[in-house]
Amino acid sequence: MSPLLLGIESSCDETAAAVVEGDRHVRSNIVSTQHELHVEYAGVVPEIASRAHLERIGPVIETALREAGVALSDIDGVAVGHEPGLIGSLLVGVSAAKALAWSIDRPLLAVNHVLAHLHSPALDTEPITFPAIGLVVSGGHTSLYHLDDALSVRELGRTIDDAVGEAYDKAAVLLGLGWPGGPALDRLAGEGDEQAVDLPVSMLDRESLDFSYSGLKTALLYAVRGHPTGRGAAAAFPRRTEDLTDDRRRDLAASFQRAAVTSIVRKIERALSTHEVSSLLVGGGVSANSRLRRDLESFCRDRDLQLRLPAPHYCMDNAAMIAGLGAVQLEAGQVADLTLSASARST
Repeated sequence: MSPLLLGIESSCDETAAAVVEGDRHVRSNIVSTQHELHVEYAGVVPEIASRAHLERIGPVIETALREAGVALSDIDGVAVGHEPGLIGSLLVGVSAAKALAWSIDRPLLAVNHVLAHLHSPALDTEPITFPAIGLVVSGGHTSLYHLDDALSVRELGRTIDDAVGEAYDKAAVLLGLGWPGGPALDRLAGEGDEQAVDLPVSMLDRESLDFSYSGLKTALLYAVRGHPTGRGAAAAFPRRTEDLTDDRRRDLAASFQRAAVTSIVRKIERALSTHEVSSLLVGGGVSANSRLRRDLESFCRDRDLQLRLPAPHYCMDNAAMIAGLGAVQLEAGQVADLTLSASARST
């Protein structure tokens, strides 16, 4: 019988727990979001997030076990996302996982949150075919990887400034769509003319596989509000977000989405020019974006490349991906101990 793993995830503002049988069969997947706590700040406030995790972690774990129909004593290992993320948030999940693993004398698995997103396309479906190119696109990360297998991963490129999900949320605020605004911008973009505004597609140096979204964000700011006049404290924009017409807002959303997604697809094309692989793996919250999924499906179909996208409910931060990759690590003997620490960055 495949091992049962309890997964715990608390890297940002989602408190999550899951029970997974083996590395793919999800028995339960519970996610408690905190959007209502952060919406007035138009972004995640770390102290608020960590306090909410403290309040929610126990009930979320209990619910995951109950919905899976198992007792804690039935668990064969405890996997936790210990890096990267908000350090205060990570500490809550890591502390809970260590306590549970110690209490039932089961292995503790230390899982990298970002790499777990690359395992999410395997949940509740077929195993992944390697080697592969991996793309993680989220509010905190935009990175490309080469994978010989699930545990042999090499980073090829990453964002040098804003992550694509962060850029989407900031763009949505500029367009008056609220926060978190990625899904709202995606919906609005489907109604606009993506060629209406010539926003830049960042490619950086000719050989670079890194990403940059600060220039696109600034170009959208100027398209919405105009170029500021005056200097220093006297600088002022000639327009406000409230001055946008509905048609202009739709066209700006579509033009932004075209530029953001095109940059990603072109970087994948660059990566494939020097890496022969069987699959393209995609994970992270932005993997739910309709334009990205559509463009990647067309891209992979034209190149006879297997595209592995997560089911929509596994795109967001979740603990099933943590438990799934933890099961792979358990089979490989990659077990942590009770000295495990949380880390804000990947080590």
